[in-house]
Amino acid sequence: MGSYLNPGGGLFRACRRSKIYVDKSNLITKTNEVLGTEQRFVCVSRPRRFGKSMAANMLAAYYGRDENAENLFVDLKISADPDFRTHLNQYDVIRINVQEFLSASESMDEMLSMLQKRLLHELKSQYPDYIDGDYLVFAMKDVFSHTRHPFVILIDEWDCVFREFKQNTDAQKKYLDFLRAWLKDQEYVALAYMTGILPIKKYGSHSALNMFTEYSMTNPREMAEFFGFTENEVKILCTQYNRNFQETQAWYDGYELVAMENSQQKVYSMYSPKSVVDAMLSGVFDNYWNQTETYEALKVYIHLNFDGLKDAVIRMLAGDKVQINTGTFSNDMTTFQGMDDVLTLLVHLGYLSYHWPDRTVTIPNKEMYKCFNKTAHLYH
Repeated sequence: MGSYLNPGGGLFRACRRSKIYVDKSNLITKTNEVLGTEQRFVCVSRPRRFGKSMAANMLAAYYGRDENAENLFVDLKISADPDFRTHLNQYDVIRINVQEFLSASESMDEMLSMLQKRLLHELKSQYPDYIDGDYLVFAMKDVFSHTRHPFVILIDEWDCVFREFKQNTDAQKKYLDFLRAWLKDQEYVALAYMTGILPIKKYGSHSALNMFTEYSMTNPREMAEFFGFTENEVKILCTQYNRNFQETQAWYDGYELVAMENSQQKVYSMYSPKSVVDAMLSGVFDNYWNQTETYEALKVYIHLNFDGLKDAVIRMLAGDKVQINTGTFSNDMTTFQGMDDVLTLLVHLGYLSYHWPDRTVTIPNKEMYKCFNKTAHLYH
């Protein structure tokens, strides 16, 4: 096993050992369905602490070839799936967290060089007879041509470049060009699975990564139930920990995610996992999610006051819905054409809930209400 190539089930094992673990393993059914197809490129965007990294760790444990991870899954929902053992530990997995490489470098060139060197080092250690160059794409092509073992590529924090290089479009384009060359139209890719806060960055009307199917806060579809806790999951936790469900609902509910199931529209009422877990364990209902997304960030966006943004926030604080158009959002944190783009960003960051049927946004719960209320002095 390596740090990036077939890292094994250690991180997922730690999740299973936690005091609170909610079974989201049926996500694997969805990824198994797209393995080796044109739909094998999956991008899931959710706010911080919504279970994205845990899901990536689960997929690494399930697909990776160098460890038998059956004992981690036999008591989970996925074990009842007919294809459970078909794909279990059958793939070479590459699992990276882009934030790790970005934090250790000072430029995009340095980051991409470091990332490729680390991956090449582990590939050469695993397959010394098949690799004789220093270009990642050719190395993976050579490994696949000899082994016929395709790769499952898991990229966590994929969008951190757009959050930390907000104004550097050259760095952003280099990064997108690297991902496109590494992933697009490559036979060695059985599954490319990316997670982050933001959907894929647009340039004009086009995306450099247009092969990806995106599952976001505004259009989650069949991935809706796998990130965040559902209402039924929260009710079970409240019973287990003897907590008041109505209070939990008031504090942490409100993220409305819509999926299609059996040609029928299903609305999931989703809860922030971080906040629910802390409230269950402590017995204290408080603002826990705000420890990772401070109101200072919220204040910056409200202060822009595009097209009466402050008035819209005042209306939402009073309980109203605000109509928005999410279609103009450029999927970054700087390119705003108006109020709609700022409000759409706040949906992706987790500050607002998007309601698909009437295309409106609201403040989802008491936890987020307190975040907005802290910025009340900006509205006058």
